[in-house]
Amino acid sequence: MAFMEKPPAGKVLLDDTVPLTAQIEASQSLHSHTIVRRYSDFDLLNNSLQISTLSLPLPPKKLIGNMEREFIAERQKGLQAYLDVITTHHILSNCELVKKFLDPNSYSVNYTEIALQHVSMFFRSEPKWEVVEPLKDIGWRIRKKYFLMKIKNQPKERLMLSWADLGPDKYLSDKDLQYAVKLLSSCSHPYIYKITFATANESSALVIRPFSEKGTLKDLIYKAKPKDPFLKKYCNPKKIQGLELQQIKIYGRQILEVLKFLHEKGFPYGHLHSANVMLEGDTCKLLDLENSLLGLPSFYRSYFSQFRKINTLEGVDVHCFGHLLYEMTYGRPPDTIPVDSFPPAPSVFVVSVLESILTCEAMKNGMPTVSRLLQMPLFSDVLLTSSEKPQFKIPTKLKEALKTSKECIEKRLTEEQKLIHQHRRLTRAQSHHGSEEEKKKRKILARKKSKRSAYESGEEHSAKYSNSNNSGSGASSPLTSPSSPTPPSTAGASSIPPAPPPLPPAAPPPTTEVPTQPSPQPNVSASRGALLSSIQNFQKGTLKKTQTCDYSAPRIS
Repeated sequence: MAFMEKPPAGKVLLDDTVPLTAQIEASQSLHSHTIVRRYSDFDLLNNSLQISTLSLPLPPKKLIGNMEREFIAERQKGLQAYLDVITTHHILSNCELVKKFLDPNSYSVNYTEIALQHVSMFFRSEPKWEVVEPLKDIGWRIRKKYFLMKIKNQPKERLMLSWADLGPDKYLSDKDLQYAVKLLSSCSHPYIYKITFATANESSALVIRPFSEKGTLKDLIYKAKPKDPFLKKYCNPKKIQGLELQQIKIYGRQILEVLKFLHEKGFPYGHLHSANVMLEGDTCKLLDLENSLLGLPSFYRSYFSQFRKINTLEGVDVHCFGHLLYEMTYGRPPDTIPVDSFPPAPSVFVVSVLESILTCEAMKNGMPTVSRLLQMPLFSDVLLTSSEKPQFKIPTKLKEALKTSKECIEKRLTEEQKLIHQHRRLTRAQSHHGSEEEKKKRKILARKKSKRSAYESGEEHSAKYSNSNNSGSGASSPLTSPSSPTPPSTAGASSIPPAPPPLPPAAPPPTTEVPTQPSPQPNVSASRGALLSSIQNFQKGTLKKTQTCDYSAPRIS
């Protein structure tokens, strides 16, 4: 494939900085995203990761009794713990070995071969360059490869060629991208590393810059050799020691000055970390300005994407500077972000800057500006001696394109932060409702509700029973017999409601009609109470004895 050939249609632009997680299941299903892995696969991965010199908790092999149920359950827990370690380690989780192990379908392409194809095609049109050797795995990016080069006419001078595929944040048109990448070689700044040659096409870019035997700022902090693989250099340093206070002040001031310069020019960066800062004597020089043009994701994206207040590339640069300052001060990256407390530092002014960037309060309130950091006591008294005049002319039309691209990058970041925030809220809610304490609360609440409903149903039943009794006593409440006529009311007396309907015809006992004066109808509840009282006070002994004359027996005369 020629270097200027278009990329294949339907190309997927993955964000390699998105953390992958893995859960071991007792399943052999091959559907969806379920991947079948044997212990030997874990063993091969672990052997490959030994270059990092980290002590990884892979369970040991077992030859006898390895099919027992208890052993399988224990082995599953051990392998899950191993996966949790490598997926939460910032460097390991981003390396190609782990990505291929967890997602082989998305990472099946051999980018070293693709890079060699592009580089060889480039050398056909530019015969003055020659590859000395590939610099295998010196960087952390999966889709970026490095080669040591030389110019045929100057065999002693060493250059470094980097080839990179386009990333998910590439929003410039192909024409603007090619123009902007070529423009990088004209940039002149005392704290930007010089680019010798740069070119791009519709699918990738190629940049050549001088190779430094001294290496980067990260190599200085970790006391590493520049040509060693990234995992070997930075995963497990033999000696953890920060820089001296004067170095921290000078390097920090230089980096802030170049960030301010890029921000004023409207040039998006967003890729600051200690491995992107080259050292020339006591001078720091920024690397990889092309990354934002190519749409490559940031090294610290998995950190700042968690905080919605870090939603601009200027804020991203400041956040990344906080990581860099912490690394220069303590000789290692922070364990967690945000940082709750800081170890003793060479100066309280260092801690003051770190607190303004990396604490929980800073994440909630937003990042300070670069100008604000330059005014803080740690950097305000640093005198810079460079006499080189910064120069980087960007045409107005390209500035507008860069501004639009920057807005698109920030929009994607904001949308990703929103999704992460929603997922975090859902996870917290599920965790809260699934906790033992919450389950107990729900059980107690259910019991109370059950008791309340039972009590209410009992009250409703009693009310119905009371209403039925009231309706029955209302018919028998009048004291006069149903067959007794009611005399007409006299003047001045209150009216009486009509008598209830008569019962079915029956032989009534002989009664004497006694005219009675009309009177108000007695209270139903009072009459019921009197009736119940008379029943309760009834005494059998008060009844008179009766004498019965039995005439039923036959009589004999």
